[in-house]
Amino acid sequence: MKYYLVALFDKDSYSYIERIQKNICRKYRLYKNMPVLHITLEVVENPDIDKFNEIVSGILKPYKKFKVEINGAICFEPPYKSVNLKVENKGYIIRLARQINEKLRLYKFDVRKDISKWDLHISLANTNYAMREWSSKEYSAACENVKRQGVHKMARIDRIALWKPINNKKDMLIKNFYLKDF
Repeated sequence: MKYYLVALFDKDSYSYIERIQKNICRKYRLYKNMPVLHITLEVVENPDIDKFNEIVSGILKPYKKFKVEINGAICFEPPYKSVNLKVENKGYIIRLARQINEKLRLYKFDVRKDISKWDLHISLANTNYAMREWSSKEYSAACENVKRQGVHKMARIDRIALWKPINNKKDMLIKNFYLKDF
Protein backbone atom coordinates (compact mmCIF):
# COMPACT_ATOMS: atom_id res chain seq x y z
CA MET A 1 0.00 0.00 0.00
CA LYS A 2 1.17 3.51 -0.76
CA TYR A 3 1.46 6.05 2.03
CA TYR A 4 1.71 9.80 1.58
CA LEU A 5 3.82 12.25 3.54
CA VAL A 6 2.05 15.58 3.26
CA ALA A 7 2.48 19.19 4.38
CA LEU A 8 -0.64 20.67 6.02
CA PHE A 9 -1.76 24.28 6.36
CA ASP A 10 -2.63 26.42 9.34
CA LYS A 11 -6.29 27.50 9.74
CA ASP A 12 -6.04 30.85 7.92
CA SER A 13 -4.21 29.47 4.91
CA TYR A 14 -6.51 26.46 4.77
CA SER A 15 -9.70 28.52 4.77
CA TYR A 16 -8.39 30.76 1.97
CA ILE A 17 -7.57 27.77 -0.27
CA GLU A 18 -10.74 25.94 0.76
CA ARG A 19 -12.91 28.77 -0.62
CA ILE A 20 -11.37 28.22 -4.05
CA GLN A 21 -11.84 24.45 -3.75
CA LYS A 22 -15.48 24.74 -2.63
CA ASN A 23 -16.37 26.98 -5.58
CA ILE A 24 -15.12 24.38 -8.05
CA CYS A 25 -16.52 21.34 -6.27
CA ARG A 26 -19.96 22.87 -5.76
CA LYS A 27 -20.24 24.09 -9.32
CA TYR A 28 -19.40 20.66 -10.75
CA ARG A 29 -20.91 18.55 -7.90
CA LEU A 30 -17.76 16.45 -7.54
CA TYR A 31 -17.58 15.45 -3.88
CA LYS A 32 -19.85 14.63 -1.02
CA ASN A 33 -16.89 15.02 1.37
CA MET A 34 -14.23 17.45 0.23
CA PRO A 35 -10.67 16.05 0.15
CA VAL A 36 -8.26 17.56 2.68
CA LEU A 37 -6.04 20.23 1.14
CA HIS A 38 -2.35 19.38 1.33
CA ILE A 39 1.00 19.35 -0.47
CA THR A 40 2.40 15.87 -1.12
CA LEU A 41 6.07 15.74 -0.13
CA GLU A 42 6.69 12.03 -0.67
CA VAL A 43 4.97 8.80 -1.66
CA VAL A 44 6.24 5.64 0.09
CA GLU A 45 5.34 2.07 -0.83
CA ASN A 46 4.79 -0.37 2.09
CA PRO A 47 7.06 1.34 4.64
CA ASP A 48 8.12 0.00 8.01
CA ILE A 49 6.03 2.62 9.84
CA ASP A 50 8.12 2.70 13.05
CA LYS A 51 11.41 3.13 11.17
CA PHE A 52 9.77 5.69 8.86
CA ASN A 53 8.47 7.74 11.81
CA GLU A 54 11.88 7.67 13.46
CA ILE A 55 13.67 8.90 10.31
CA VAL A 56 11.12 11.61 9.47
CA SER A 57 10.98 12.83 13.09
CA GLY A 58 14.76 13.23 12.99
CA ILE A 59 14.64 15.20 9.75
CA LEU A 60 11.84 17.48 10.98
CA LYS A 61 13.26 18.11 14.46
CA PRO A 62 14.97 21.44 13.61
CA TYR A 63 12.14 22.73 11.38
CA LYS A 64 9.82 25.53 12.37
CA LYS A 65 6.47 26.36 10.80
CA PHE A 66 7.18 27.92 7.42
CA LYS A 67 5.56 29.60 4.45
CA VAL A 68 5.13 28.41 0.89
CA GLU A 69 4.41 30.50 -2.16
CA ILE A 70 1.27 29.63 -4.09
CA ASN A 71 1.52 31.05 -7.59
CA GLY A 72 -1.24 30.34 -10.08
CA ALA A 73 -2.83 27.13 -11.27
CA ILE A 74 -1.42 23.94 -12.72
CA CYS A 75 -3.65 21.34 -14.37
CA PHE A 76 -2.89 17.70 -15.06
CA GLU A 77 -4.56 16.42 -18.22
CA PRO A 78 -6.64 13.25 -18.57
CA PRO A 79 -6.69 10.64 -17.18
CA TYR A 80 -6.07 12.71 -14.03
CA LYS A 81 -8.29 15.69 -14.85
CA SER A 82 -6.76 17.42 -11.85
CA VAL A 83 -7.06 21.14 -11.11
CA ASN A 84 -4.38 22.35 -8.69
CA LEU A 85 -2.72 25.39 -7.24
CA LYS A 86 0.99 25.57 -8.08
CA VAL A 87 3.43 25.70 -5.17
CA GLU A 88 6.77 27.30 -6.03
CA ASN A 89 9.64 24.80 -5.81
CA LYS A 90 11.79 26.96 -3.58
CA GLY A 91 12.58 27.60 0.05
CA TYR A 92 11.92 25.23 2.94
CA ILE A 93 9.32 23.14 1.13
CA ILE A 94 11.58 21.93 -1.68
CA ARG A 95 14.58 21.53 0.61
CA LEU A 96 12.46 19.44 2.96
CA ALA A 97 11.05 17.29 0.12
CA ARG A 98 14.56 16.61 -1.22
CA GLN A 99 15.98 15.87 2.21
CA ILE A 100 13.18 13.41 3.02
CA ASN A 101 13.47 11.70 -0.37
CA GLU A 102 17.26 11.31 -0.14
CA LYS A 103 17.26 10.08 3.47
CA LEU A 104 14.47 7.55 2.89
CA ARG A 105 16.16 6.29 -0.27
CA LEU A 106 19.38 5.90 1.72
CA TYR A 107 17.48 3.66 4.16
CA LYS A 108 16.10 1.60 1.23
CA PHE A 109 12.52 2.86 1.41
CA ASP A 110 10.56 2.59 -1.85
CA VAL A 111 10.17 6.29 -2.75
CA ARG A 112 10.09 8.33 -5.95
CA LYS A 113 13.25 7.95 -8.01
CA ASP A 114 13.50 11.48 -9.45
CA ILE A 115 12.09 14.20 -7.23
CA SER A 116 13.31 16.95 -9.60
CA LYS A 117 10.46 16.11 -11.99
CA TRP A 118 7.82 16.53 -9.26
CA ASP A 119 5.68 19.69 -9.37
CA LEU A 120 4.64 20.66 -5.87
CA HIS A 121 0.93 21.45 -5.90
CA ILE A 122 -2.30 21.62 -3.91
CA SER A 123 -4.99 19.46 -5.47
CA LEU A 124 -8.33 21.29 -5.54
CA ALA A 125 -10.35 18.80 -7.59
CA ASN A 126 -9.71 15.62 -9.56
CA THR A 127 -11.24 12.22 -10.29
CA ASN A 128 -10.03 10.58 -7.04
CA TYR A 129 -12.91 9.90 -4.63
CA ALA A 130 -15.27 12.02 -6.75
CA MET A 131 -18.98 11.19 -6.80
CA ARG A 132 -18.89 11.38 -10.56
CA GLU A 133 -16.44 11.72 -13.44
CA TRP A 134 -16.38 15.28 -14.72
CA SER A 135 -16.42 15.81 -18.45
CA SER A 136 -13.42 17.10 -20.39
CA LYS A 137 -15.35 20.32 -21.02
CA GLU A 138 -16.04 20.80 -17.29
CA TYR A 139 -12.41 20.02 -16.42
CA SER A 140 -11.11 22.54 -18.99
CA ALA A 141 -13.53 25.23 -17.78
CA ALA A 142 -12.54 24.68 -14.13
CA CYS A 143 -8.85 24.81 -15.04
CA GLU A 144 -9.27 28.07 -16.95
CA ASN A 145 -11.37 29.54 -14.14
CA VAL A 146 -8.65 28.89 -11.53
CA LYS A 147 -5.96 30.20 -13.90
CA ARG A 148 -7.97 33.43 -14.43
CA GLN A 149 -8.18 33.98 -10.67
CA GLY A 150 -4.41 34.52 -10.67
CA VAL A 151 -3.93 33.20 -7.15
CA HIS A 152 -0.69 34.46 -5.65
CA LYS A 153 -0.37 34.06 -1.90
CA MET A 154 1.94 32.97 0.87
CA ALA A 155 0.49 30.08 2.90
CA ARG A 156 1.78 28.76 6.21
CA ILE A 157 2.60 25.09 6.82
CA ASP A 158 2.18 24.11 10.46
CA ARG A 159 2.62 20.33 10.39
CA ILE A 160 3.58 17.31 8.32
CA ALA A 161 1.48 14.13 8.35
CA LEU A 162 1.66 10.54 7.18
CA TRP A 163 -1.55 9.37 5.48
CA LYS A 164 -3.10 6.23 4.09
CA PRO A 165 -4.75 6.89 0.69
CA ILE A 166 -8.41 6.85 1.73
CA ASN A 167 -10.96 9.66 1.78
CA ASN A 168 -11.95 9.25 5.42
CA LYS A 169 -10.41 11.94 7.59
CA LYS A 170 -10.47 9.81 10.76
CA ASP A 171 -8.88 6.69 9.28
CA MET A 172 -6.37 8.17 6.86
CA LEU A 173 -4.10 9.80 9.47
CA ILE A 174 -1.25 7.59 10.64
CA LYS A 175 0.87 10.25 12.36
CA ASN A 176 1.20 14.02 12.70
CA PHE A 177 4.67 15.55 12.87
CA TYR A 178 4.28 18.99 14.45
CA LEU A 179 6.68 21.76 13.52
CA LYS A 180 8.10 24.19 16.08
CA ASP A 181 6.59 27.63 16.65
CA PHE A 182 8.66 30.68 15.78
